[in-house]
Amino acid sequence: MDYQPGIIRDGSAMENLERQLICPICLEMFTKPVVILPCQHNLCRKCANDIFQAANPYWQSRGSVISGGRFRCPSCRHEVLLDRHGVYGLQRNLLVENIIDIYKQECSRPMQKGEHPMCKEHEDERINIYCVTCEVPTCSMCKVFGAHKDCEVAPLQSVFQGQKSELNNCISMLVAGNDRIQTIISQLEDSQRSTEENSQAAERELCERFSALEAVLEEKKSELLRRIAKEREDKTGFVQALVHKYKEQLEKSSRLVETAIQAMEETGGAAFLMASKGGRLEKIEQGFENMDGFSVNLDHIADAVRTLDFERGISIPKTASRAPQSSLLRRPP
Repeated sequence: MDYQPGIIRDGSAMENLERQLICPICLEMFTKPVVILPCQHNLCRKCANDIFQAANPYWQSRGSVISGGRFRCPSCRHEVLLDRHGVYGLQRNLLVENIIDIYKQECSRPMQKGEHPMCKEHEDERINIYCVTCEVPTCSMCKVFGAHKDCEVAPLQSVFQGQKSELNNCISMLVAGNDRIQTIISQLEDSQRSTEENSQAAERELCERFSALEAVLEEKKSELLRRIAKEREDKTGFVQALVHKYKEQLEKSSRLVETAIQAMEETGGAAFLMASKGGRLEKIEQGFENMDGFSVNLDHIADAVRTLDFERGISIPKTASRAPQSSLLRRPP
């Protein structure tokens, strides 16, 4: 890598370079940076190991029987699966380490005038203290003679380290909070998938049960129709037989009328009585044609079908992290 000191010593370039060399976890310069594949982000190996240990509490060391674990990059939230070596199996970024060494060498060189922030009120004084009362950095002359002479001040470096440490703690809390939120989101997504699968299973079961009920009703309907058809055939056959007999009797009666007329002409009593004797035929009872005995009252079955409902399941709470389970149709006894 070509090293050009003039470029690195430029203020804005140094600031931009420093931002690129800061670990997003500890907010310090990278220490033994490792590359997270495949997103290519860098972390201190210790910071990466702390995150990995927190996400995989059962993974203890490189000699553990646990075969690796999951690691979520704090910069892009990309998740990778590490082997049994954990973060120690990640490749160290030697290029970034070399850049950090060069950067530290440049920063250790004495700063020339104009490179250090100077006080606006006292142009020859460097800003070297922090006004706690006004919450602004200032110079020693401002404390002794200037606007901050009655204010409480502290060393600039101690305030810087304190605020940096506080910010680091806040970032750690945010990262931990993001991990918890991501866990809840994963649980909700799993619950959503389970709810959809359970709903589809409940719909299939409901359709199967109603199809079975329809088959039972259709079978019963066919049976009752066959009984009605048999009764119709029996009655109509019986009536047709009677009609045939009565037609035959009508023919006989017609002939008997002729015979009776001839008998009227007979003078002997015996011949007259033999000629006037007739036969008797069967008759059908009143209401023979009715089919009232084959009516079926289905009102109670219709009422039972209308009252079909699901068993009481888990209701949807006002605030919940899990989706409700599907109810099942009550099974018939």
